[in-house]
Amino acid sequence: MADTHCRADGPDTKDPGCDALTCPPKTPGAEEGTPVIWKEAPKAITNPGWTDWLPVSGPTCLYDTKPENVLANIAARILNDFRQLPINPGTLQSQPSPNTLKGGPTNFYTTPKQQTFDLTILGQHIHLTATPTNYTYNYGDGTTLGPTPQAGYPIPQTQWLTTNTRNSHTYTQTGNYPTTLTTTYTGTYSVNNGPPLPINGTLTLTTPPTTIHVWKTEKALVADTCDQNPTSWGCPQAK
Repeated sequence: MADTHCRADGPDTKDPGCDALTCPPKTPGAEEGTPVIWKEAPKAITNPGWTDWLPVSGPTCLYDTKPENVLANIAARILNDFRQLPINPGTLQSQPSPNTLKGGPTNFYTTPKQQTFDLTILGQHIHLTATPTNYTYNYGDGTTLGPTPQAGYPIPQTQWLTTNTRNSHTYTQTGNYPTTLTTTYTGTYSVNNGPPLPINGTLTLTTPPTTIHVWKTEKALVADTCDQNPTSWGCPQAK
């Protein structure tokens, strides 16, 4: 609440600076402001008494008996501020990489991280948390997976070309494919160390393309090893 500064029955009547603050009109013809001390009391007290109210700032000038609702104004703009933050879009991982085989499963996954930020909005301390919740995998060959809550996971190298995970993809043609990961973030924020409040909206970020090279394998029977015949089929010097 705002308590009039130096009012006749107030505790600060003897304040040496009682008459130092004047509040002239902001514009010609407007009303003068009132010098006030801003005070706060615990929310747990239903009807706080005089001793429950403690000064937090002032004296300052009050020009409107219905001051700005800072919490409502922060809530009205928090989604836009959320979407302007330098949130890391994550990374797209694949096994094997960067080369994989046609007809074999390629495991895709990401390693999601919750990210926090401390901001000042309308003069208030804001602690904001961005949490990844959904993922869309674009495999670059016209197929996608998601949105899905599955972030995926790495598997042992011995399983790369034999194990299908929920995020695996099998390429049917050789070529170079630009793959991307799109992550959707939800957010919460707290004002001045208050309780976390949900942000009404989401943020979607996409990683830069990562090229996957899809190769094919060929098999043949040969009579010699590469040491015996360096130009034998499949050897580095073979044409």
